[in-house]
Amino acid sequence: MIIDFHTHAFADKIVERAMNSLTETSGIKPYTDGSVNGLIKHMDECGVDISVILPIATKPSQQTIINSWAEEIKSDRICPFGSVHPDAEDAVTELENIKAMGLYGVKLHPDYQNFMADDEKAYPIYEKCSQLGLPIVFHAGYDPLSPDKVHGKPKAFAQIHSDFPKLTMILAHLGGMYRWEQVEKYIAGTDGNVYLDVSYTAGEIGQKILNRIVSLHGTDRILMASDCPWDSPVNEIKMINSLDITDEDKQKILYKNAMKILNITER
Repeated sequence: MIIDFHTHAFADKIVERAMNSLTETSGIKPYTDGSVNGLIKHMDECGVDISVILPIATKPSQQTIINSWAEEIKSDRICPFGSVHPDAEDAVTELENIKAMGLYGVKLHPDYQNFMADDEKAYPIYEKCSQLGLPIVFHAGYDPLSPDKVHGKPKAFAQIHSDFPKLTMILAHLGGMYRWEQVEKYIAGTDGNVYLDVSYTAGEIGQKILNRIVSLHGTDRILMASDCPWDSPVNEIKMINSLDITDEDKQKILYKNAMKILNITER
C-alpha cells in the first residue's frame, strides 16, 4: 500500500487557469492536468492507493468555496484537507466547519498566503487546530513565488512546536525546501507530533543529508509525498526504497505513518 501525503488538484472550472499560472511561476512541467481525475489516473500508473489533496486559500474570501469543494471530492482514494487564511476574520470558525465536514486537516502556505509562519496572527489557528485535533501541513522552505524571502523557516516551525506542543505539524519538503541544513539543526529529532513529508525532494536533496535527517528524526515521523502534479510519486517512492533502512521502516514511510494521521485502516 502507498499513500501520497502531498498532492494538488483544482476544481474543473478553475483548473486550466490555475495550472497555467502555477506552471509559469514554477517553470516546472506538470505530470497531470491538475484535475482530480488526472491525479487518480496518475496514481493508478504509479501504484498509489490514496492521495491527500492540499488546497490553499490564497485569499480570505476563498475559504468556504475551497472547503466545500474539498468535501465534495472526498472518496476512498482521495483524502482532502481544508484551508483557512490567517487574514480571514472567520478563520477560527471555519476550522470548526472543516472538522464538521470530515476533512482530514488544514493546509497553510505561508508564501501564497503572505505571512511568516511564526507570525502571532496565525497563532489562533494553531491553537484551534490543537484543540480540534486537526493536523496542519505547512509549506516549508523555499518557494518560487517568493524566491528571495522564505516565509516558513525551520527555526520558525521549531518555535511553533514549542508554543503548541500538542499540534500535529507536517512540514513539507522534508522540513524546508533547500534549507535542509537548518532542518537538521532545528527540526530533526524534535519530539512530539512533528512529521516531515518528502514531497519534491527526489533528485533535489543530497543523499548524505537525507540519510542524516531520516536517522535523526526517525522513520515513525517521515511521510511519503510527491507534490504531484509538480513531481511524480514514482520518484519519491524510488528514493524511499533506496534508503538503507528495514522493509518495516519503509512501510512506515510509504503508508503506515500516514494511516495513523488520517485515522484510516488498512484495506
